[in-house]
Amino acid sequence: MCSRFVPPVQEVIEEYWGLEPNAHPAWAPSIHPRAPGPFIRAKDGGRELVVGQWALIPNFAKTAKLPFSTNNARSEELAQKASYRDPWKHGQRCIIPALSFDEPNWETGKNVWWRFHRADGMPWGLAGIWNTWIDYATGEVVESYSMLTINADDHPLMRRMHKPDPAFGPDEQDKRSVIPIEIGDVDPWLHGNVEEASRLLRLAPVEVFTARPVIEKQQQTSLL
Repeated sequence: MCSRFVPPVQEVIEEYWGLEPNAHPAWAPSIHPRAPGPFIRAKDGGRELVVGQWALIPNFAKTAKLPFSTNNARSEELAQKASYRDPWKHGQRCIIPALSFDEPNWETGKNVWWRFHRADGMPWGLAGIWNTWIDYATGEVVESYSMLTINADDHPLMRRMHKPDPAFGPDEQDKRSVIPIEIGDVDPWLHGNVEEASRLLRLAPVEVFTARPVIEKQQQTSLL
């Protein structure tokens, strides 16, 4: 499951995804769960940029602070899971723009973060779903979104990520990957029906990715 990513600056998002310039709250250089970040959704036949919490708040939630994690959503369970089935049914799909995202690799026996860029140098447009939650006690409106994932057990690169679960065998791990939406598929993803969108829930070929271990600050200092 993805737990941190780096979004482009607003001007890059607007240019790459063909959005009208607009004023938005600032977001951090790196986004973590429950922090505000940018996402793109359908509006009036077009697209709009929104800033919302990375962790979808379902309509049934009593408060915006959930006792469970919703930053990632398994795409295979969207139609069944209570937190996601209404946004999925109502076409509340979004694009999450990212210059890179990080995943943990445990092949050495400990967590080594890897960073993933696109091999063509373009931003990622990652599949997500969104919701608008209203606190009826205060009138507060909170935008939020979840990043979708898909099984990656057979993917040459993404199956190497995440800590193995000792309760399951090597072929039962349910390794996960984010789902890139290519630029030519943005409109079908945002505006299409559920069947059309479902066809875009697929793994990207390994050649789309470029990945390497992250050199953390303390490691960089020791190399100087």
